Amino acid sequence: MLKELVVISGKGGTGKTSIVASLVSLLDNKIMADCDVDAADLHLVLQPEIMETIEFWSGKTASIDQEKCSKCGKCLELCRFDAISKDFVIDPIACEGCGVCAYFCPNKAIEFNENLCGHIYVSKTPHGSMIHAKLGIAEENSGKLVTQVRARTRALADEEKVNTIVVDGPPGLGCPVIASITGASIVLIVTEPTMSGIHDLERVIELTRHFRIQAAVCINKWDINPEISESIVNNCRQMNVAVIGQIPYDNNITKAQIQGISLIDYNPTSPAAIELFKLSEQVSALLDNN
Repeated sequence: MLKELVVISGKGGTGKTSIVASLVSLLDNKIMADCDVDAADLHLVLQPEIMETIEFWSGKTASIDQEKCSKCGKCLELCRFDAISKDFVIDPIACEGCGVCAYFCPNKAIEFNENLCGHIYVSKTPHGSMIHAKLGIAEENSGKLVTQVRARTRALADEEKVNTIVVDGPPGLGCPVIASITGASIVLIVTEPTMSGIHDLERVIELTRHFRIQAAVCINKWDINPEISESIVNNCRQMNVAVIGQIPYDNNITKAQIQGISLIDYNPTSPAAIELFKLSEQVSALLDNN
């Protein structure tokens, strides 16, 4: 049975992607997906070789055919986003793609075409296949792109007959996060020992509860503030959420990032790497029991 581990965080900068890169170095029979499509960076560590590129088309933007336009002003009157200039040119950034102008244009002079919003990549890495994507600058529908990335990952997992998908999810609580975790087997929440880390962790736990997904917590850089780390452990205990990893601050992680590899590949005996081995065992046990 296919199991799916999604790693998320309540905020950016917790070290989520570094932990994912190490986990995929340790877990067997898996395939990877980077669903942080707004700021994908797992590829920087896994060094993928792109095998296939797929265009991602989504949303629509209006444009005016000047030869057909009679400059009647109907579009100017109806556009609530002030996206149309007095010269009857549409600003593609201001246009929200509602389609009202195209629908009511008496001369059918307004085209309403789908946008090329980004690309999906099917790649090979030293640790297995990976599906990742890049959303275009200022483009929308990141949740839809995440859904497509996950669907293609599951199809490839079935084709390659692997039993585990490891997903590097986006930070926060928005649409891309929801699209990343729905239907997951386990969600691993990476947090840090700061006040904002505590607050954001609680919100993410509530999100997983809403979707009835089992969650576990990993505290990264726990030793930079042991008191707050202890508070996180106590809070998780009260919420009946297991803390399955506490990774110490380790300069080797930065050195590994500079080399563009995971910590496990750079120095598997470093203090953080030893704890990551333990974390991978805990993750494997949760997936087996799910």
